[in-house]
Amino acid sequence: MSERVIPLIDQRLGSLAARVPTTAIPATGLLGDTLGRPLRDLRISVTDRCNFRCSYCMPKSIFDKDYPYLPHSALLSFEEITRLARQFVAHGVQKIRLTGGEPLLRKNLEILIGQLATLRTVDGQPLDITLTTNGSLLERKAQALKAAGLQRVTVSLDGLDDAVFRAMNDVDFPVAEVLRGIEAAQAAGLGPIKVNMVVKRGTNEHEILPMARHFKGSGIVLRFIEYMDVGATNGWRMDEVLPSAEVVRRIHQELPLVQLDPSAPGETAERWGYADGSGEIGVISSVTQAFCGECNRARLTTEGQLYLCLFAAQGHDLRALVRGQASDPELASAIAAIWQGRNDRYSELRASLPPDAATGTRRAEMSYIGG
Repeated sequence: MSERVIPLIDQRLGSLAARVPTTAIPATGLLGDTLGRPLRDLRISVTDRCNFRCSYCMPKSIFDKDYPYLPHSALLSFEEITRLARQFVAHGVQKIRLTGGEPLLRKNLEILIGQLATLRTVDGQPLDITLTTNGSLLERKAQALKAAGLQRVTVSLDGLDDAVFRAMNDVDFPVAEVLRGIEAAQAAGLGPIKVNMVVKRGTNEHEILPMARHFKGSGIVLRFIEYMDVGATNGWRMDEVLPSAEVVRRIHQELPLVQLDPSAPGETAERWGYADGSGEIGVISSVTQAFCGECNRARLTTEGQLYLCLFAAQGHDLRALVRGQASDPELASAIAAIWQGRNDRYSELRASLPPDAATGTRRAEMSYIGG
């Protein structure tokens, strides 16, 4: 028997058709990929736009005033996002993270959060709904986000030195406004808050200890992320990666650390606690210590492309199904078929790839796929 194929529209990097299997795949909450990895975490990008121009994500040389962002008609509506999210939850998703671009640029985002907050896991529990932001709009929006049903926020912050921070965001945005946003999020109860610092050797590595000192004892978990080879516009080089082991060593010399157990299966961050019990840090070693074996994350772009890996070159076009005649069971079956065929493990294979593979392969940009 043949499979129904939905035509592709608005392709970026050439998307793959999402197919409705001829035999339905029921949603049992126990979906696994070819390596036995379950589907537990869904990251949803709500916009491809950002008001920062960080060199490792959206460098100004590429994302200038003439960059062709997606038209509003191409974006999934809040109702379309919620409909798709419901099918993912039926397959076992327990956590939804809203990303971008900068998600707080999406108008009326609180409405979407309110819709997602009504969903329940296969066990009848509320979803863990979180959001990653650069913090620039957080001070004014934190209370409304909490009231809508958002539980936690993760804030990207690459240094406390104002000159370094302004240089890294490349739009001269002051660090003080991000710090006020973090304080507003704490006051609104959007916690526990995590702060992510991308460490780029030769650029902001001297900010590691000041960041650790600042957030120690604050109740905020500071996480250090190795500079990754995501997309093709950030000019990534391996010699700009500062290994997480070195980050831990530097902090431990001044602020003694003890290793902690993972907080959940598939946790990307290795956890370290301060020996005096005043909090913890995390390190995400996606370059030097791959965690593909336990990866349980799927990514849905703002135009409805399903990506199975942060380093993928192609997505699967779910929007065509949503805007076509597909029923909810057909949507669920299409998602299941895609996940069941998943074998992505780029980070594990990186070391064995040819020298030019990491920098020469065209992949989706982080600002499009969502971090």
